[in-house]
Amino acid sequence: MPQQRTGEAHGFSNGKLSVLRKHPFFADLEPEAFEQLCRYAKHATLKRGATLFSKGDPGNSLYAVISGTVKMSISSPDGRSAILNIIEPGEIFGEIALLDGGARSADAIANSNCELFVIDRREFIPFVKEQPALAMKFIELLCERLRWTSDQVEQIILQNLPGRLASALLRLSEKHKPAQPGRTIAITQQEISEMVGMTRESINKQLRAWANRDWVRLEHGAIVVLNAEALRDLAEAGSGSEGE
Repeated sequence: MPQQRTGEAHGFSNGKLSVLRKHPFFADLEPEAFEQLCRYAKHATLKRGATLFSKGDPGNSLYAVISGTVKMSISSPDGRSAILNIIEPGEIFGEIALLDGGARSADAIANSNCELFVIDRREFIPFVKEQPALAMKFIELLCERLRWTSDQVEQIILQNLPGRLASALLRLSEKHKPAQPGRTIAITQQEISEMVGMTRESINKQLRAWANRDWVRLEHGAIVVLNAEALRDLAEAGSGSEGE
């Protein structure tokens, strides 16, 4: 469980509060409404590897990442796991169970030491009801999540390894804006293998082939996208011969 600091979020620095103010969902809130949101937000920290919530837990909070990354994943009884998403600073998560009051649909695990804002459902739902425009933005977020999931399913079913891997790298690097040369993705090869459903050995072989072409650069715990266009062409073609 995260370590929560008692007191209200508006007592923290503007730098941390900018995570909320700069988020597209909250950027247009009137100053009074934003102040109210800040009063609801509590500050929390997690150590790397700590579980924030597990699949099946009650969905009683919304989370915003201040620093670090959070891994959304699912696992099977025999120990296999699949990564659904990596939540980065400036992003929010936990909205599905928060909005419908149901159970969590995945595990949320700190991928590094993290700082979060936590907003309780009992306070957030009445707040959203008073902000119709905010409610519409959450509908847009749910649609975005559905499209993300549909893309993942399509890639796993229809694309071969090079296409799947290229699509995953582009999806991660283009979360906030079109991928630029040198865009670093903080993810290990084991994590990317769990995201695309292939072995780490296969991932490593493919990445090294692309590194030799200067499409990517491999770093400790990270992958740097150097040639997004080449990866996009490969993802669209779905041809294994182009990736070898």
